[in-house]
Amino acid sequence: MGVPAPEPSMAQTQDGAARGKTETGACGRADSAVTAARMKLRVWQCLNPARGDDPTARACAAFIVLMILLSVLAVVLESVPALGRAHADAFDAFERVAIAVFSIEYLLRVWSAPAGGLGTGKEKEMWSGGAGDAAHRPALSARLAYVFSFHGLVDLLATAPFYLQAFFPGLDLRFLRAFRMLRLLKLSHYNSALEDLMSAIVDEHRSFVSALYLFSIALLMSACLAYFAEHAAQPDKFASIPDALWWAVITLTTVGYGDVSPVTPLGKVVGVFTAMTGVCTVALLTGIVASAFANQMTRRKAIFEAQLARVLADGQVTPDEYAQIDALRRQFNLSEAHARAMLDTLRAAQVNTDARLDARETGFKTQDSRFRGAGSECEK
Repeated sequence: MGVPAPEPSMAQTQDGAARGKTETGACGRADSAVTAARMKLRVWQCLNPARGDDPTARACAAFIVLMILLSVLAVVLESVPALGRAHADAFDAFERVAIAVFSIEYLLRVWSAPAGGLGTGKEKEMWSGGAGDAAHRPALSARLAYVFSFHGLVDLLATAPFYLQAFFPGLDLRFLRAFRMLRLLKLSHYNSALEDLMSAIVDEHRSFVSALYLFSIALLMSACLAYFAEHAAQPDKFASIPDALWWAVITLTTVGYGDVSPVTPLGKVVGVFTAMTGVCTVALLTGIVASAFANQMTRRKAIFEAQLARVLADGQVTPDEYAQIDALRRQFNLSEAHARAMLDTLRAAQVNTDARLDARETGFKTQDSRFRGAGSECEK
């Protein structure tokens, strides 16, 4: 006859219940953290350039771009006196709607900034529920990084005029209207033209600084020579070297407004020298920027080709690898036809390499069989 198991005491029962509640609460908090992380990631995906086939992200991008263009157009049309007076209420109502949209967008970007680092493996882990939060990128530092980034400052300045006017009614309205044109820079979220330009200048900053140095020397010398040659004949237009700098600038940049021009023989010689120097200097700056853009595109193609080669190393392209390649293609602004051509070239090169290796291996086997046959005959 078995001995009955002792019944748990009241204290043990209470401890078990407490542990169960604690485990249930921990699971609930973990589920909430995963849900919040998924929401942040989805919001971040919708507010940034769409990767792959994501109709929701494309719709959000189209809506934001449309609001940016319409708000800039409204600022331009509002400056026309007749339209501004006749449709003042409509312009004001649309401005409030645009401010509401841009404010919500800015707050959502700040809130979802921690998910910005979830591009590949972390993103898959988050959606599968394996990670509770973007621990690899602290939330506060990620949000501060966005707020003080170029895009964050542009998004903040896009709504700043409205709130400045609301809190400080005495500010100059013309200044605030001009300030609203900065909303056009919000398109940088979906186009990397400005970033490409700045990156090109940074990459070639030594050459760029050298060209600017030469331009500064030519500018100052032209202004000084023009002042000494034209001051006596045109004291109102060449009253000082700073006044002569205006003529030097418009001549070196080959603009030539015609409001100021030399009249003395020596001044005309200086003008010819300045114009020729300006053509050379502008051509030098243009060549540096163009070369920087070309070098940047070459580096991007090399990086993309190296990524393709790495993916094709095992002979198979998984969906995750395809998504990474497509995201890199969009980031580098490469067309699908160009990327497909690079992929076909790499595949053809890989096939030729494999064929050469197979032929070499076959040759080695043939030679080995011949050597063995010759050895057998010698033994006989």
